Amino acid sequence: VIKESSDEQIIEVMNGCICCTVRGDLAVALKRLREKTSGFDGIIIETTGLADPAPVAQTFFVDEEVRDAYSLDGIITVVDAHHVMAHLREEKPEGVENECVEQLAFADRVLLNKCDLVDEPTIEEVYKAIRGINANAEIIRTQYGEVEASRLINIQSFSLENVLKMDPEFLNTDGEHQHDASVSSVSVRFEGELNHQELRMWLSELMQNTAKDLFRYKGVLAVKGMPEKFVFQGVHMLFNGSFEARFRWRPDEVRECRLVFIGRNLDKAALERGVMECKVGPLRFRVGDAVEANCEGWQVGTVIKLWDEGNPYRIRLQNG
Repeated sequence: VIKESSDEQIIEVMNGCICCTVRGDLAVALKRLREKTSGFDGIIIETTGLADPAPVAQTFFVDEEVRDAYSLDGIITVVDAHHVMAHLREEKPEGVENECVEQLAFADRVLLNKCDLVDEPTIEEVYKAIRGINANAEIIRTQYGEVEASRLINIQSFSLENVLKMDPEFLNTDGEHQHDASVSSVSVRFEGELNHQELRMWLSELMQNTAKDLFRYKGVLAVKGMPEKFVFQGVHMLFNGSFEARFRWRPDEVRECRLVFIGRNLDKAALERGVMECKVGPLRFRVGDAVEANCEGWQVGTVIKLWDEGNPYRIRLQNG
């Protein structure tokens, strides 16, 4: 996905894998951006975690017009210190590249993130593995991806000469690479709201059963009864989600849910079904109904409010 934005326009290109089918569109977008938008200092291109950086970088050298207008400043690779070793050791089918290795090999800067989640021996093991793939890239330890922009921008670190030493076929536009066919993405998007409790229970079950194959999952959700958007992201068994006060639903904004899952052998139908089963439906009880609530044992109470702070019911217990 490539987005060009200015005060007057947004141009979006979404034709598939940026390191394969979008290569030509990337060159076109770069040219259009230079023609229609003036005064920018640079362009940041963010690929997916499954992309091979080589064909993207190649665009800046094989297209004459792009080569004359732009210079590639550097390639930044973010490394998950908690999970990277498993991905580096992963055995791929014959002829299929390990994107994790490719991303490290082409990196000019490596952000070793989530260092707070692992011990020092693990960090040393990761350092050694990175240095075995790339002996020259600067490695910067980070937590929550926090790093000074000056260490990532205007670094003038990309060297075509060094890349050609590593990969003599780098400028060969006829070359092809194979992605792991077992790795895919599933996206779910719909207008409507989710039941927050049911969503959390479903995500917990999903992580328990398929965490090993869930490389990345994230979403921006409309939760019934909440004015803020629920923003979440996860990697394998690590999950973080919260209602963001910065991102409140505007009165004129359509309340919708968007979720993306990236992983191995994903069951598209099961993921879609699981999300949709969390969608808000009619409630069984109304305000004033007598009910029993499970609060360290079943207790009698009365429903006094529906969809209270994301919860289907607020109940006043008889015992206070």
